[in-house]
Amino acid sequence: IGAGARMGDQLLHDAAAVLQPGFVNDESGRVPDWVRRALAEDGLGGVAYYGRNIAATPERTGELSAALRTENPHVLVAVDEEGGDVTRLDVATGSAFPGNYALGHVDDPELTETVAREIGLVLRRSGINLNYAPDCDVNTNPDNPVIGTRSFGADPEVAARHSAAYVRGLQAVG
Repeated sequence: IGAGARMGDQLLHDAAAVLQPGFVNDESGRVPDWVRRALAEDGLGGVAYYGRNIAATPERTGELSAALRTENPHVLVAVDEEGGDVTRLDVATGSAFPGNYALGHVDDPELTETVAREIGLVLRRSGINLNYAPDCDVNTNPDNPVIGTRSFGADPEVAARHSAAYVRGLQAVG
């Protein structure tokens, strides 16, 4: 039983290492106790931010990220920040950055890379080190309400070209 219990504990620890749950912080940006415990004791490897976690400025959001890192300095702080219709950083006002559909339509990979770099800079100031973007889907079904404007378009070459440019832009700023 002892070895089985240890193996079960290890399995739970390994599972926690790859999870990235969302959470609700209070107005002061305080990290909930269950998140602190999971990061410090249970091996939780990451968290996902949603609009509710984003403060008025990147620096304030960065304070929340720093609080998470006091519990686990290697924590992945993730967000889905695509610009356009899919924004967490600007959930209250709408994104200041064009989305994938607009970028694909213009078809200027340098512009896409620049936009991604600027998003990456804001993410870095916010203490966010993993972006779930870009959405690299090819929009082959114009009636698909899930992909729609999140795609760079219906042409696979355009989608590939802009997906690569977006990744280069994010990676350029870490």
